[in-house]
Amino acid sequence: MNTKPDHIADANRSNWVQTYAPFWARPYLQLARYDRPIGFWLLAIPCWAGIALARLDQSWQWSDLKFAILFWIGALAMRGAGCTYNDILDRDLDAKVTRTASRPLASGILSVRQGFAFLGLQIFVGALVWLTLPTMAKWIAITALPLVALYPIMKRITWWPQAWLGLTFNWGALVGYATISGQISASALLLFAGLAFWTLGYDTIYAHQDREDDALIGVKSTARLFGSYSKWAIGIIYFIGLALLFLAGNAQVETLALHLQKPGLYGVVLATGMLAMNLSKQAFSTDFSNSEQCLAVFKSNRNTGIVYVALLALGPIMLSWLAQMQT
Repeated sequence: MNTKPDHIADANRSNWVQTYAPFWARPYLQLARYDRPIGFWLLAIPCWAGIALARLDQSWQWSDLKFAILFWIGALAMRGAGCTYNDILDRDLDAKVTRTASRPLASGILSVRQGFAFLGLQIFVGALVWLTLPTMAKWIAITALPLVALYPIMKRITWWPQAWLGLTFNWGALVGYATISGQISASALLLFAGLAFWTLGYDTIYAHQDREDDALIGVKSTARLFGSYSKWAIGIIYFIGLALLFLAGNAQVETLALHLQKPGLYGVVLATGMLAMNLSKQAFSTDFSNSEQCLAVFKSNRNTGIVYVALLALGPIMLSWLAQMQT
């Protein structure tokens, strides 16, 4: 068994885990992807988007900020738990793929028993966050567990594991919305669907890194399915996602008081328009044969998502203030 926590192929060599973390902790942090934090952001952003949509008619409350922080902690715990669980099941497959062969379980740095122990610790932290949620949000959150449990096997049985990831990663949008509103509306479901298409697109870009290795070992993906048609396929996927996100915002606007509908719609248009510019560039400007570019484009969704949530949350309020100043 290896004893040295090697650098992981798709992590920056200057990442904080490799540079600052204690030697004994590095394999565990690598297993949970703390050296590749993009996934934490992509799991938390849908939760924040759900809060922003539910608060479209007013500024955030202090309690909303509390839940936003708790969702971030929950994202750290549950994304780490999901990665640990995934690597336990996929350790033999990971050992055959260049990009994943150096992962702690695939390389033998950590044992399966150590992996399960660390998984339990992360689930415990996630459970503590779950206990803080309102009752409705708790029930919605717990229903995501089958999605999480079945995700690792999807690459073995379907060409669409990225679609399943879209459902799994964006369940937090429903949880975030229900945390604020105490219910699930049509707008929340449209938001969830739109974000799921977004994830389908960016994870297909990510999957292009492993297309050749996946073909050799028989792992399925939308990157392999789309092949040379990836630009147009991802473009169509992003178009559908953007349309659903706009409809989500518009549906929420229609529930607002009449004097708030116009600034609310401006905020939705501003957020969706920014997103459209970024996603169209991802679909049609990415060289899918360039693994480094695919990874960089995938990671860019963190900033795109943060700006989307910020515009959705602040756009209507700022526009309403401007309207008041002009009058």
